[in-house]
Amino acid sequence: MVEAQSDMDTLEDKSKSPKVLEEVIITGKNNLSNKQTKILSSLDSYLESNAAINMIKRGAYAGEPFINGMATERSLITIDGMRIYGACTDKMDPITSYVEITNLSKANIQSGQSGAQHGATIAGSIDLVRKHSECNNTGFKGNVFTGIESNNFQKIIGTKLQYSGCDFYTDFDFTFRDADNYKAGGGAEILYSQFRKYNLSGMAGYKLNDKQDIAASVIYDHATDVGYPALPMDVSMAKAFITSLQHSFHEVNRHIHYWESKIYYNHVTHIMDDSKRPIVPIRMDMPGWTNTAGFYSFINGSYKKHLWKMNLSGHFNKSLAEMTMYSNNTNNKDMFMLTWPDVRTYFSNLFIEDKVLWNENWSSVFTAGAAIQYNNISDTLGYETLKIFYPNLQHNHLRWLNNIGAKLMYANNHWTHQFGLAYGNRAPSVSEGYGFYLFNSFDRWDYIGNPYMKNESSFEISESSTFNTKRFSAKAQINYFRMNHYIIGIPDTTLTSMTIGANGVKIYDQLPNADLFNIGLNMTYRILSPLSISSKFIYRLGKTQQTSLPQIQPFTYGAAIKYEQKTFATEISMEGALAQTTYGSEFGETKAPAYTIFNIGISKSFLLNKHELGLRGGIENILDANYSTFADWNRIPRMGRNLYLNFVWKF
Repeated sequence: MVEAQSDMDTLEDKSKSPKVLEEVIITGKNNLSNKQTKILSSLDSYLESNAAINMIKRGAYAGEPFINGMATERSLITIDGMRIYGACTDKMDPITSYVEITNLSKANIQSGQSGAQHGATIAGSIDLVRKHSECNNTGFKGNVFTGIESNNFQKIIGTKLQYSGCDFYTDFDFTFRDADNYKAGGGAEILYSQFRKYNLSGMAGYKLNDKQDIAASVIYDHATDVGYPALPMDVSMAKAFITSLQHSFHEVNRHIHYWESKIYYNHVTHIMDDSKRPIVPIRMDMPGWTNTAGFYSFINGSYKKHLWKMNLSGHFNKSLAEMTMYSNNTNNKDMFMLTWPDVRTYFSNLFIEDKVLWNENWSSVFTAGAAIQYNNISDTLGYETLKIFYPNLQHNHLRWLNNIGAKLMYANNHWTHQFGLAYGNRAPSVSEGYGFYLFNSFDRWDYIGNPYMKNESSFEISESSTFNTKRFSAKAQINYFRMNHYIIGIPDTTLTSMTIGANGVKIYDQLPNADLFNIGLNMTYRILSPLSISSKFIYRLGKTQQTSLPQIQPFTYGAAIKYEQKTFATEISMEGALAQTTYGSEFGETKAPAYTIFNIGISKSFLLNKHELGLRGGIENILDANYSTFADWNRIPRMGRNLYLNFVWKF
């Protein structure tokens, strides 16, 4: 379920002023009367329901979220405001893979520079907000849940336990998933698409007084035997340990309404291997590690017509990855290299937002941010290796980053309009700046980083209009990004590839500019009180002076008819896309054909001895279509017909 909600404070909610329409995906509610038909779906499915997000699939597990058609280098993804770095050079472990739908309450999605609160971004940000109790003395409660899916025989089981007292609360969540290979439409088995994982999430809070409380949290996520059919390697283990300590201060004074400060630490380990692939040119192990420690201090308040926010944040990150290639000839020596040379990143950021309520209809929002990023290559072997390509390479690199934006809003009883302008920039990622022979199986080139690149920058124009009546609502949104110093891999014919079968070597470099245009339309009409129909249309266009950008969404459409009555709901939906007419052939991309699929879901809640039992079931891809989308790496086909059944018992 997708809802457009305001992310402003309580004072603004009580006013009649126009509100900023931010996208919020509600991923779960404590009440089983929530009629989402597949409540144990993956987080990927929930995020894809938002018009701004595509999940790039390299298998059945852990899609990479693209915001506004841009890869994760250009976006910012946090969990409860915490910065986390993936440890895989092939992006097999996006930040979204380390949480579960069962312990999240919502995903806050900000477009462009509106998402710069926790750091530099071009595309925008996603903040995954976990569920937690309050000190409301409701005592002990919880639920147990289980689910099964027919196509890949995925088994899901878990529990959520909560306790709330007068001055103390605690939450515990456990989810386990296990899946075999899935079958594409027509029944063909997609090898190496299995996965197994479990996720533990815990949080405890203590009320210091009427205005202050503290909370500690931990997440432990552990995945094993994860197959990636679109890639030449799989994952033997991916795990993350994420912990934090938070202090909250409510109603500090008449001008400061809320002050939240947090310190956090996380460690991520990711191990790629090809031991289960029967035939490979050469055996490889590719482990990676990241460690991140950070803080933020967030304040919001009001003064006369101003509603303001300020966030001061900082973090330290260590990224290290290596590769060992084992020769099939015992007379040859094994080869070892550092693909990330122990890059240390020190980052600090200040972000402010000021919303001015001019009158009942008009308001404006101004945002600005400034950041410092300092990189250091700490491993001597990695440093000396990169010096082969950059003889004058320095150990350290300092960058200044900044962003600024403004929005003008008008709202009346039925209409809300927003118009925005923004500018921001970002530093190259660890792979773009310091990667060493990173193989990209999409275009089949080895990539080498370039620490001398300039900051990539973006000018953004956005407009959205929303119309609401009792029965009908519609939202149209358009944004345009003009990116300068666009970072991309450029072939270097003087270099020899390292990976067997690679087309050659690309050095990360910069094009003068690139353009990206996004448009989306959502409409809902309530025919009768329990019966509604909805539709969506999305299109993106990405170009450089030389070619089309890869993995850009073609014209995509969807429609659904939903019936809701008390504790019962059912939904029939259709989604599809036209064939791609523009695609990045120079990046190894092939044309994605048109497709249309149909789904049906049913949900029902029962009351048994004062306890709620929720049943959810349905069929995805009813006609068993064999299809792949623009977002499927190397055009690996998606899942065929899939029957699912979810049970949740609340006590």
